[in-house]
Amino acid sequence: MIPLPFPKLCAGALLLAGILTAFAPEPAAAQDAGPIQIEWEVRNRFRLFREERDFLLHVENARNRSILAAEQSLELQSEGRGWARNMVNRLCIDLQGRVNQPCTRDNVKENYITPIDHPVTVRLTGAVPVGATCAWSFDDGDGPQASTFDCAEPVNLRVRYGRQTVASVDVSAGSDPTQRVQTEIQVRDVFVAGLGDSIASGEGNPDRPLALSDEGFCFRSYLGTAGAQFYRPSRHGFKGGRACEAPDTLANWQRYSALWFNAPCHRSLYSYQARTALALAVRYTHIAVTFLPLACTGASIADGLLGSQRARECPPGKTGVCNISVNAQVAELREALTAAKKRQPERTLDLVLLSVGANDVYFSGLVADVIVDTATERALFRRSGVMATVDDSRDALQRELPQNFVKLREALKPLVGGELSRVVYVSYANPALAEAGAPCRGGRAGFDIHPSFNADPQRLARVSTFVDTEFLPQLKGLATCTRGALCRDPEADRMTFVDAHQRAFAERGFCARSGSDPEFDRACFAENGQSFNPDIVSAASQPMLCGRGASEYRAYLPRARWIRDANDSYFAAMTYPQGLPAASQPTDIHDATWGVLSAVYGGAVHPSAEGHAAMADAALPAASAVLGLDAVPPNVTRGSLPQLLPSAQQ
Repeated sequence: MIPLPFPKLCAGALLLAGILTAFAPEPAAAQDAGPIQIEWEVRNRFRLFREERDFLLHVENARNRSILAAEQSLELQSEGRGWARNMVNRLCIDLQGRVNQPCTRDNVKENYITPIDHPVTVRLTGAVPVGATCAWSFDDGDGPQASTFDCAEPVNLRVRYGRQTVASVDVSAGSDPTQRVQTEIQVRDVFVAGLGDSIASGEGNPDRPLALSDEGFCFRSYLGTAGAQFYRPSRHGFKGGRACEAPDTLANWQRYSALWFNAPCHRSLYSYQARTALALAVRYTHIAVTFLPLACTGASIADGLLGSQRARECPPGKTGVCNISVNAQVAELREALTAAKKRQPERTLDLVLLSVGANDVYFSGLVADVIVDTATERALFRRSGVMATVDDSRDALQRELPQNFVKLREALKPLVGGELSRVVYVSYANPALAEAGAPCRGGRAGFDIHPSFNADPQRLARVSTFVDTEFLPQLKGLATCTRGALCRDPEADRMTFVDAHQRAFAERGFCARSGSDPEFDRACFAENGQSFNPDIVSAASQPMLCGRGASEYRAYLPRARWIRDANDSYFAAMTYPQGLPAASQPTDIHDATWGVLSAVYGGAVHPSAEGHAAMADAALPAASAVLGLDAVPPNVTRGSLPQLLPSAQQ
């Protein structure tokens, strides 16, 4: 039988579809509406969302828009505060990354990974006579369920996963012949997993960004003298010691952190992986999308995908050193699939979204080498292994990454039924391009959040050239089994590769600026790299040289740059580095190490929400093609039924 919330369909049950009324197509005149048809769609079909209102917000903003245009629309609607800030607490996966089993979605308990049914809305479209009566029948093989009511009413029901339901309706209107229309309903639940590193997780884009105080907060520098202090905007709500001489507890400080979909991995709903999975659900009305996000910032193939890794930070409320170890992503995925197949043997993993490789070649070390300019900090960072040169990265690119890719390919094969084409590898974009694709000129603009930062032009140009001419081409070869990549069977081992977004990023690097950028950015982030008050006395109460309050900054407004600079990273996340090894852990909340890392640890030189949306626009066609979602739907049958009238009335 078809699972229904009530023993049978009734007019009262049908009124539950009222929430969809605002999103239904506008009625056309009957004579111009075309033949009568049954249309159906899955409700709230992005199954990560517990509440349909969140999904409908995206449906409305996606109408005739790209994912990027939809993101920009949502950014303006939220006045830069971000659409995910409230949705993050209404998901089927909690903030520690645990799947809620069961998950209550729109007041119905569902198994998230292995659903047994899906909510569907069915309605008549076309030249439906005004006042016509509809006798509906739904049969999934266990016998039909039927009810009769006004044809203007949509029908809400739940249809079985893995079964075809035949929907038929007899349309009666006065003396006109009764018309029968029939179609088949079968929901395809698409299981999508997201794997990879910080680009895959959405680093740089907390679901609920930090609320900033207009007052200053003191950081020490590595020189350690009383004069080696500087003030930057504090966290809103923090009432503890803001001066370097007045330390406070980490627990008190962390109460005012940014909020991530998953704090240990800095997973974000703004990530291109989440946006691609969501876009599939928005675009294709006959599917449901079950998205399992596993990507983790800082992950490499060895430490993250195939092995465990350290957490980026503790979940809100945790104190002290963060000793959380994040399980290997491939192992987590394998475990989820094994459990799913025990309940539903036919359940398969349909699609994997993947971005990995940057940490394998020490990309964060390259960034540190570019932006850390003062001698003391450079010496300390070299000694601790935080920095890397282009030669270091080139060596890893040639020696380690190809071998690691072989191991990753073999680990993924059994999870996708041996079809590695179901792995959609989304490549990186060069973060340092602007002005017709030329490298950024460098300097302190966008990086003056810390006194030791200054993007050196020569080092920046070297890294940008390495990324364009060596790193990105090698990644493409590894994913597609070209350029001498180690593949047992190049045809079978080839992943689906996406890099169409790279052209769009060519003028959107961290140095890109426009007259249409947010007014706060234009007024307060100085192009000469002098945005902050250097006087530690007055900076304690007013750290911004522009005289404005830091609380006016909005992380989610359209900008020319699609790459977060260090100022953005601090203003959006100001991440306290809890996931460092004990030897590198800051001693208190004013520590010099914390001062450096607060400016970059939450996403500097990572795509913004707009950048992730552009990546999702590039990934969506590839994902749709792999899934075969553009196939022609089953034919709808229709016809008049004069011969059935006598029996129908009995």
